[in-house]
Amino acid sequence: MEFFGSKKNKDASNNNLEKELSQILVKEIMAKELIIAPQSTTIYQISKMMEQGIGSVFVKKDAETMGIITDRDFAIKVAANKYPLDMTVENVASFPVETISPNKSILEAAKKMAAKKIRKLAVSENNKIIGIITTSDIIRQLSKFQK
Repeated sequence: MEFFGSKKNKDASNNNLEKELSQILVKEIMAKELIIAPQSTTIYQISKMMEQGIGSVFVKKDAETMGIITDRDFAIKVAANKYPLDMTVENVASFPVETISPNKSILEAAKKMAAKKIRKLAVSENNKIIGIITTSDIIRQLSKFQK
């Protein structure tokens, strides 16, 4: 007995959803406003930014190298290891940042996030970070689809 319809209907529904998600491009839903801090910024300064609702901060190491520190990094790296708040963010941020092209689908973004076990991807074009896409952005798109 199937409570939610037949397996055939579920497969068709999943295929339709995959098709829909593969047609929405990253650039259509990415955030374009980026918060960027120099690598010399302290963990304390980053925590004050995050206190204001910022979930991630890009960390600029040099002219071309970019990393990221997220609210999750605070829980996993900073709090768990009891790092001092005057430590610079370059010691905690993830380098290099994981990226995706703005012309890729959000389905591809979701698959990359799942494979890498991350929740945020920098959007990169011509070796320049131009935006960010998060699991929340993708879930917001999913919520727009009717059953």
